[in-house]
Order: sequence, then structure tokens, then C-alpha cells
Amino acid sequence: MVLLVVDTQKLITNEKLYNFNAFVSNVEKIISEARKNDIEVIYIRHDDGPGSELTKGTDGFEVYEKFQPINDEKIFDKKVNSAFKGTGLLEYLMDKDEKDIIIVGIQTDLCVDATIKCGFEHGFNMIVPAYANTTIDNKFMSGEQTYEYYNEFIWNGRYAEYISMDETIRRMN
Repeated sequence: MVLLVVDTQKLITNEKLYNFNAFVSNVEKIISEARKNDIEVIYIRHDDGPGSELTKGTDGFEVYEKFQPINDEKIFDKKVNSAFKGTGLLEYLMDKDEKDIIIVGIQTDLCVDATIKCGFEHGFNMIVPAYANTTIDNKFMSGEQTYEYYNEFIWNGRYAEYISMDETIRRMN
């Protein structure tokens, strides 16, 4: 089992996100539990490329202060929505013979969605803790509607297991 922390970067981890305070609290708790239980924490960062605000070398590119990697926790950088495409993450997890991935992060409807579906396609059991992913409002749906649509309808029972925080922590122990 590994914990994948997706795109929790300074530029985009802010109050515009749906249920922001619960999200921050839950991700902090899951990272802490993973470390306590010797579950590897792996970070993913999104790079929009040179000239953008979300690119290597900018402060906003770095991991949000409350979720900072420690020691030698791995960081994979990506240029597309899926954390598996061209990053080395897939090969790394396959070499370690990992089966279960707990996934947290932002944004629900973009990079988290793509990573869950790609992880499923590669045979991983994707585990989505409740209220540990989030997104912003878009022109079609509020952040809350988007969260509910993906977590409760699209992913659960199809591409992932959507489970409570308590159940996630129980499985980590």
C-alpha cells in the first residue's frame, strides 16, 4: 500500500477549493497515519511548463506547506493529468509490486480523476478516502457537485473504492 498525494501545490491549494478546511485536515491526518504505519508517501506535482505560474522554479510549484515531504519521500513531476503518463511512477510501483493506492489531492475532476482511472487500468486497487480530494467551481458544476459526482457516482464501485476516513485509517493500521 502507498499513499499518492496529487498536485497539492502552493499555487492551487487555497480557499477556492470546495470544503477546503476539511480537505486540509483530512490530508494532514492521512499523511501522518501513513508515516506512522510505514506506508510510503509519494508526491505528484503538475508542471504547466515554462512561462506559466505552475512550473518548476516558481514558489507556487512547490508542495503546500502543511503537506511537505520529509526525508526521502519521492516526488514525481508530470505534464499531463495522469500521474502515470511519462513520470516513472508506474514502473516504480510495479517494481515494488504494489497493489493498493490510497489517493488524495486536487483537482477531483482533472488530475485526480485521470490518475484514478489510469491506476485502475493498470490493475491497482484505487482507494479514495472521503473528503481528501477537492476541486473548484467550474462553469457546469459547483466544487461540491463535482466532488459528489466523481467520488460517489463515477469512481465508487467502478474505478475505485470510496471509503470513509475512519475506514481508510483502519486499513492503514
